Amino acid sequence: MTEKVSRARRIGALVTAAALAVVLAACSGPSVALTDFPKQAEGDFSKDTRTAITKAVEAAVTQSGSSGAIVGVWAPWAGSLVEGVGTTKAGGSTKMDPSMVYRIADGTRPMTCTVLLQLVDEGKVKLDDKVSDTLPQVQGIEGITYGQLCQNTSGLGSYSGALQTQFVTNPTRNWSMAEILANGLSTGTRTSPGALYASSDTGYILLGMALQQITGQSWQSLYNHYIFSPLDMKQSSFPEVQNVELPGSTYPHGYTTTRLADGTFQCDTPVDDTKLSSSMVWTAGGVVSSIGDMQRFTQAMASGALLAPGTYKKQWANPVPLGGDSPAWQSYGIGAMQLGPLRGQYGAIPGYLSAAFADPVSGLTVVVMLNNSTAGAGFVKELTMQLASIGSKAAPVSGQKAPDIQLPWSEQQAAEALAAAAMTCAPPAAAPTDPPAEPAAG
Repeated sequence: MTEKVSRARRIGALVTAAALAVVLAACSGPSVALTDFPKQAEGDFSKDTRTAITKAVEAAVTQSGSSGAIVGVWAPWAGSLVEGVGTTKAGGSTKMDPSMVYRIADGTRPMTCTVLLQLVDEGKVKLDDKVSDTLPQVQGIEGITYGQLCQNTSGLGSYSGALQTQFVTNPTRNWSMAEILANGLSTGTRTSPGALYASSDTGYILLGMALQQITGQSWQSLYNHYIFSPLDMKQSSFPEVQNVELPGSTYPHGYTTTRLADGTFQCDTPVDDTKLSSSMVWTAGGVVSSIGDMQRFTQAMASGALLAPGTYKKQWANPVPLGGDSPAWQSYGIGAMQLGPLRGQYGAIPGYLSAAFADPVSGLTVVVMLNNSTAGAGFVKELTMQLASIGSKAAPVSGQKAPDIQLPWSEQQAAEALAAAAMTCAPPAAAPTDPPAEPAAG
């Protein structure tokens, strides 16, 4: 069987399953039966597992200063839990609902790279092609390949650190891609291309510009054609940069919290960053999606359902270590991260923390969103790891056997890391007082 035929069959099976599943209840999300992905058991987790997941998410909501969260955990042998926790607004009464959409931040990056890998399958580009051949007008990118951009080994720096304050305080500003790229390239290169891993939002902006040039299509069109439509992701979109609103009438508001000079946070007056221009992140973080859609994509990405087998194999053949203090079980393939057996991505954008990971062998899948970004991307990674640990121990339903999942971390370790990262709140800001009354005239 040729790779092209195999890929067509895999996508065909996926689309058929997605079409059948769309009639299921929105709160649980459609159960997509991917080819080469374990079939999901129907029904909920046991009471003990549901309680453990909910308590973990409730604690993370408090620790991160969020008003709420949306979470989905799926274990094919045991059931699932998809729920909203808390409220959509600080001090509000509208409950978080799993059908709501949110900004997925760095979860966009595996989508962008999945488009690249499908273009590789179509023969329109090669992973070892030089990006400078497509964008000769861009200086300072000589020797960098498309594969290196998606594996964060381009050596390019990131622009978000220098611009973060502006992103938070002026989130609706429409940045030009030339301006964003110029800021990124001005940070210089950290290493030679291909030498070491270093997360680079600049690289994903460069990748977006290059693939747009190669295809002659907008990224709205590319995501729809290669990701959203094949996976029936009806709640996912890539907003125009001038569209700062989230789709729909009800959605999670996104917040950041001001850090005071003494290191504490003014938790009672969070900054609302819900309205935001995707121009600050574009193809590095601009997609809007939902828990159910992210389940579909992450399982498809982790199992290679959208790629020819040879390309999928190449994607994970040589994951690079993250370096620094990161353990060996954390690495990066072409377009996504590996945490033990889980594949996916986590990240932050002003207002939101987001993560989505799946194990293509056991089928264990975790997707989560918190609506305050202050604690940083590492916080939602630890929450994902805690939820994965809980889900991995879920008791099997009748007729199923629990897989032997070797997670190189424990629920307790992740919980301790989350507690250590919790925000310490300052006393509530004092309300302004009226000036003393002028004495009456004698």
